[in-house]
Amino acid sequence: MQEKVRIGGLGGESLLFLTDDQLRGGIEAMFFAYRAFTSDPDLILEDMDYGRAHHRALHFINRGPGLTVTSLLDVLGVTKQSLNRVLRTLIEDGLVESRVGRRDRRERQLYLTEKGTALERRLSEAQRARMRAAYRAVGPQAVAGFRQVLEAMMDPETRAQYQSMKDQTDDRT
Repeated sequence: MQEKVRIGGLGGESLLFLTDDQLRGGIEAMFFAYRAFTSDPDLILEDMDYGRAHHRALHFINRGPGLTVTSLLDVLGVTKQSLNRVLRTLIEDGLVESRVGRRDRRERQLYLTEKGTALERRLSEAQRARMRAAYRAVGPQAVAGFRQVLEAMMDPETRAQYQSMKDQTDDRT
């Protein structure tokens, strides 16, 4: 079966015909790429009896110091019970600090400790190196196309959340 996918725009459209086998190949490439992308951090986390949920929490807390537990729940899309288990471990192990909110004392704001920052850096360095090498290998047009594909795969709510985080980063730079 073939599906027409319109690419381009503003009068310069061209049609891309994709077979189910080509789509399946893309799905498989995504699975293998994700496995490679997570392999280095997984080895580090395994030694600490942590999992990918710990890594994601560390990543997003590092990205937005003072992030509230509620905001982290929204970003990660996990249950409160699941996040509480992860945060409890990270706090007990001295990687994350939970502080009372400045505006709302009922809120808990999350910060990485020095130890947490060091671990997050270690986890993400290998991923950045892998992405940097891949981006250099394929060039700027492919990088832009890859990002467009990823964003197009997101549902509207997730895309809005992602865009909001990107905007916050742009505001800081």
